[in-house]
Parts: sequence; structure tokens; C-alpha cells
Amino acid sequence: MKKFVSGFLTGTSVTIATIAGIVYGVKKTIIEPLEEKEQQIDDNRRKAMRKSRAR
Repeated sequence: MKKFVSGFLTGTSVTIATIAGIVYGVKKTIIEPLEEKEQQIDDNRRKAMRKSRAR
């Protein structure tokens, strides 16, 4: 019974760590680049508005 409990806890912790790693990887490779691109677009839009009003 002791081996079962320790194995179960080990398996559970490894599974949780794996899921956390996958979530972190997806965030770094997919979500953050999209947010950076949106930020660049917004910055360029603000610069264009300032230029058009300055004339």
C-alpha cells in the first residue's frame, strides 16, 4: 500500500509539472508574440495620429 501511495503522488506531481510546462511553453511561443505584435501596431497607430495632427 505504501508503494501505491508514493507512486500515485509521484505520478500526480509529474503530471502537474508537465501540464504547467506545456502551459508556460504555449504562453511564451504563441501568446506573448501576439501581444507584442498588437502593442507594436498600437504604437505605430499612435505615432501616425501624432504626425497627422502635427501638420
